[in-house]
Amino acid sequence: MLEKYKKQIIGFYHKNRRMPDYAEIMALLGFKSKNAVFKLVNKLEEDNFLNKDEKGKLIPKNLYGELKLLGQVEAGFPSPAEEELCDTMSLDEFLIKNKEATYMLKISGDSMKDAGIMSGDMVLVDRSLTPVDGNIVIAEVDNQWTIKYFRKKGKDIYLEPANKNFPIIRPKEELKIAAVVKAVIRKY
Repeated sequence: MLEKYKKQIIGFYHKNRRMPDYAEIMALLGFKSKNAVFKLVNKLEEDNFLNKDEKGKLIPKNLYGELKLLGQVEAGFPSPAEEELCDTMSLDEFLIKNKEATYMLKISGDSMKDAGIMSGDMVLVDRSLTPVDGNIVIAEVDNQWTIKYFRKKGKDIYLEPANKNFPIIRPKEELKIAAVVKAVIRKY
């Protein structure tokens, strides 16, 4: 029965792009009381399916469950391979360390194409991280937003594109680093 409830909550999440609140879960699952929802939420939290933030709002944790890790594939010369179950992994646990500080952005433009970030890709970013030289960051520079390499050479701080057709950006007034890019997501 728990799996059925999870599927309904996942369906709500995909349709609304947010987790349901307690009243919505009550209506969605046909429960008669919020106490029943409270008990279910506690079970789902124990089952690593969701978490609650500091205000008690539900946040997804492991919506897709674990996926099979079947070994590795050679990116160089072809080699014989056997498919074997090595382990399982949760994409949420693999990609996200701080759920409250993590969000996704859609990329437009091609200034980061040589870093493998193309227009239409999604980037997963963490705003709780402090950037270090070489990180790809989301930055507000002189009141405009961009994604670039963060560069720091002594006191010189600038943003560097991954496309030779774009210039290095040095702030004229202000540079704010909003987040560090943790992953690029592309659908084929």
